[in-house]
Amino acid sequence: MSLPADTPPVIADALGYLQHHLQELTKRQNTLEHIINNTLTGLTAQLQQLTQLMTGPAPAPTVAPPLITTSSPPVDPLSPVPSVLTKQRTRLKLSSPPDFFGERTSSQAFLNSCTLYLHLALEQFSCDEEKIFWTLAFFKDGHAVRWSKNRFRQEADTSVFPIQSWADFERQFWSQFFLVNAEADAVNALEGSSYYQGNWTVDDYLDGFLTLVSDAGYTDPWTLMVKFH
Repeated sequence: MSLPADTPPVIADALGYLQHHLQELTKRQNTLEHIINNTLTGLTAQLQQLTQLMTGPAPAPTVAPPLITTSSPPVDPLSPVPSVLTKQRTRLKLSSPPDFFGERTSSQAFLNSCTLYLHLALEQFSCDEEKIFWTLAFFKDGHAVRWSKNRFRQEADTSVFPIQSWADFERQFWSQFFLVNAEADAVNALEGSSYYQGNWTVDDYLDGFLTLVSDAGYTDPWTLMVKFH
């Protein structure tokens, strides 16, 4: 495009730049249109191929070979499941209770240990008698072994063991080996002014406090709050 002879140079340069830029944009537009046309052509061809595949004749069905069956003996629904098919239970490795010598201060810990073992290894004991005899095996010395010998002496004299159930064993164990005045001692400690944290750690004091509360039979939250000091 020609410009008048008196066109200022600045305007002429600006118009030249715009003309050149317009030409570049035109070239880019043509290139993009060419790419788009090629892409549409390729997609159209692929669509036609997919349409032919979908509308073409169905493939002939394949015939599976006949199954060969073998006779097997009937399975008894009451027969035990083979061990290889059963899920094996992971057995806990239990520690035996400590030996018991009859000290009243350790009687609660010993009975707790025995009770825990009996609960976790219940399948090892078929009756209360086995539980009782197993527990008596840990009565090693002192008042504990003397008490155990007296029970077996009574059996020899009467042909009947004097402890007939685990509940009966627990009752006799309580009467023989637990602190006689545990409840009264706990109440006196909590009601008095001599029981306080002092130099104890918080954990040690809390453990002792909870033991006294359990022995005293305190359950009222307000009472517990008042006694905790």
